[in-house]
Amino acid sequence: MNSLVDSLAFFAVIMAELVVLFLAISLLVALLQEYVSDDRMRGWLTRGGPVGRNASGAVLGGLTPFCSCSTIPMTLGLLNANAPFGAVMSFLIASPLINPVIIGLFWVMLGWQATLAYAVVGFALAVIGGVAWEKLGLEKDVKRVRVSGGPQEDAARGTGTWQDKLRRAWGAAWGDFRGVFWYLVIGVAIGAAVKGFVPETFIAGIAGPDNPLAIPIASVIGVPLYVRAETMVPIGLAFIEKGMGTGAVIALIIGGAGASIPEVSMLSAIFKPRLLGAFVATILMVAVTAGLSYTIFF
Repeated sequence: MNSLVDSLAFFAVIMAELVVLFLAISLLVALLQEYVSDDRMRGWLTRGGPVGRNASGAVLGGLTPFCSCSTIPMTLGLLNANAPFGAVMSFLIASPLINPVIIGLFWVMLGWQATLAYAVVGFALAVIGGVAWEKLGLEKDVKRVRVSGGPQEDAARGTGTWQDKLRRAWGAAWGDFRGVFWYLVIGVAIGAAVKGFVPETFIAGIAGPDNPLAIPIASVIGVPLYVRAETMVPIGLAFIEKGMGTGAVIALIIGGAGASIPEVSMLSAIFKPRLLGAFVATILMVAVTAGLSYTIFF
């Protein structure tokens, strides 16, 4: 009975926090996009040297809290528009990992230390990954695919009064929330089940602080666990309460959010095997490095 009560309490509290956080952060991002056009953001990718362009790509990824179904068409659109390959790859790596929604959820639920390790390593390796892939000549491993009807800038965006912009931003935030609501419910429900019914000894044995392989194991476990990036945080929080180390949870969230089975499946349609392998290897490297960084420094 206590397990059921614990699960229900976890579900109610975490679900309420997620709803408020998601709407607030999504509203702020939508307001930012009212003042910074898509064309301007794309223009950032062509400025400066390789590192500067790739840093811009990672920043652009961080400003666009897309799921895979939007990130990949936008990636294709940027490539088809002859944007620098390395910068676009930095965008692709960063977009599901360091967007404001995930960073906000991390900060509130896992603390600033975990957020700092997650964000710094994720951003740095998104930049480095894009530069490395370009130097290795992986651009030729992109299949010649074109898309039509990808994300396009709303003609009304950026026009009208402040109230008009706020109204459109709220509409966008609410639309995003409606799109992810059931994913949030599923993620919190999984976390609640873990909280109430999975034995601490089981979690600690697989990925507890005393297991030297906990972080790489967790980075791989996250891949099949993925539902949506936002769902991974409550699942990770439940694992922490059951004895998993915070570094391992960071690795689990990055592995699941960055190299999920749906995303890899979609990328296989536009990437040849060598580039697809580089993508998966980079995400797992980010996961393990971020987890180890937290463990070592905090």
